[in-house]
Amino acid sequence: METTKPAPASSTNYIKSIIAEDLKSGREQEVVTRFPPEPNGYLHIGHAKSICLNFETADEFGGRTHLRFDDTNPLKEDTEYVESIKEDVKWLGFDWEKLFFASDFFDEMYERAVLLIKKGKAYVDDLSAEQIRETRGTLTQPGQNSPHRDRSASENLDLFTRMKAGEFKDGEKVLRAKIDMASPNMNMRDPVLYRIAHAHHHNTGDKWCIYPMYDFAHPLEDAIEGVTHSICTLEFADHRPLYDWTIQECEMENVPHQYEFGRLNITNTVMSKRKLKLLVDEKVVDGWDDPRMPTISGLRRKGYTPEAIREFCREIGVVKSNNSVVDEKLLEHFVREDLKLKAPRTMAVLNPLKVVITNYPEGQVETLEAENNSENEAMGVRHIPFSREIYIEQDDFMEEPPKGYHRLFPGNEVRLKHAYFIKCEDVVKDEAGNVVELRCTYDPETKSGTGFTGRKVKGTIHWVEATRAVPAEFRLYEPLILDEEAEEGDTFPGNINPNSLEVLQGFVEDNMKDAKPQDKFQFFRHGYFNVDSKDSQPGKPVFNRSVSLKSSFDVKK
Repeated sequence: METTKPAPASSTNYIKSIIAEDLKSGREQEVVTRFPPEPNGYLHIGHAKSICLNFETADEFGGRTHLRFDDTNPLKEDTEYVESIKEDVKWLGFDWEKLFFASDFFDEMYERAVLLIKKGKAYVDDLSAEQIRETRGTLTQPGQNSPHRDRSASENLDLFTRMKAGEFKDGEKVLRAKIDMASPNMNMRDPVLYRIAHAHHHNTGDKWCIYPMYDFAHPLEDAIEGVTHSICTLEFADHRPLYDWTIQECEMENVPHQYEFGRLNITNTVMSKRKLKLLVDEKVVDGWDDPRMPTISGLRRKGYTPEAIREFCREIGVVKSNNSVVDEKLLEHFVREDLKLKAPRTMAVLNPLKVVITNYPEGQVETLEAENNSENEAMGVRHIPFSREIYIEQDDFMEEPPKGYHRLFPGNEVRLKHAYFIKCEDVVKDEAGNVVELRCTYDPETKSGTGFTGRKVKGTIHWVEATRAVPAEFRLYEPLILDEEAEEGDTFPGNINPNSLEVLQGFVEDNMKDAKPQDKFQFFRHGYFNVDSKDSQPGKPVFNRSVSLKSSFDVKK
């Protein structure tokens, strides 16, 4: 997949200030960052912020960034997630210096664990996970030492070796760090370093039945790879002492340093991979790439562009708090700004109402010219058919309109965009009284582009020629998550918006029949749409609305 390397952001933040000082003081000779996702789900917009931060920061200082999969839990990981993550990073416009897996370093991690045992810094514990939790203490009370804490180094080495050899069942034993059960930092109260899991690993197969915990593996990976600045989200701030302890006690040659930033929170959006997976598993959505999902693949399918996402991530910046919430309309703003000069403008009728122009010659089809983008003349023009029968939007007609309504109603005249003035002469209804067809007349002197100035009309409506119109499906989206609290007693997904998707059947211009997946268009009055990459078929396009045309959101606020 070809990628265009994005221009690095030039704005300063506290992480860049730290890096600049590290380089100036000589503490670091280069900048090496990493993006380290766990392959247990698809990436979401929060990960996009981390991707941009790591890659663009390294680029700005002439450094490099690694992509690393923290694949230490075979029970939740899959190659499907690995491949999707690679695709998402590339699509966002970035390429990694080197590709690593935590599992690439399992042998060295094991040896470092053996070193800790020999130094008296780790021990094999027989307590269950529940017992470890119960003896961990609280924020105000110290934890209790395990009865197995004082095993000898030789006994611990023997047991750890036998754990590796598969002699014990899952959960029967763990390897714990020997630090301080009275530490005010709960993460330092003899955390588990290794657990037993007789599970097939996507990368190492059945070689291992013991796996390192994330808090043990992560700092070792950073050190092995030569990472200088380990940038992670704020919830890992309390884990930093354990990160530093692991680097020091495992006697790593390279000493990376961890820095934290506030994770991304967006209105009407859930960012937990566990909850996103629940939406997929419970079939609330149509997979990880459902356009209602905040996943990168979902946003791509919806029609968002990598340029818009990168600009959004730069705009929100880097903060030290998790309390700020970004309005989802800000992301939509950048999508709209990116597409307005890129997307050709065309016409689509989502709720069709047939119009017969009674004084237009039967059987005649003429060709009209229309600009593709009035804000980008370089996009040129297209040619559209016009005949006696057309479709307009149902809500562009009212039999008894209120004051100030300037569209079509009996006796009123409007302009058809790129075409002629038409006047409503008659209304055809079915047996139930529903309007099913309009009979209109047109004025051949009012053709667009001819300079007609004889009279003016207040309304302009869009349309699609009926005999060559291409049937199309339109999917309109609202936020999947309601920000209001779910009813008392409800649990997620109790606050799912039941109206998050509306599907309409209508028509597009005949030149849209060859539209390809991921092609983007601006439909007059309706918004920006993207050809669906899953369900769209040749001659039967499916369009996902990316964003509406306008928003009341002020990006300067």
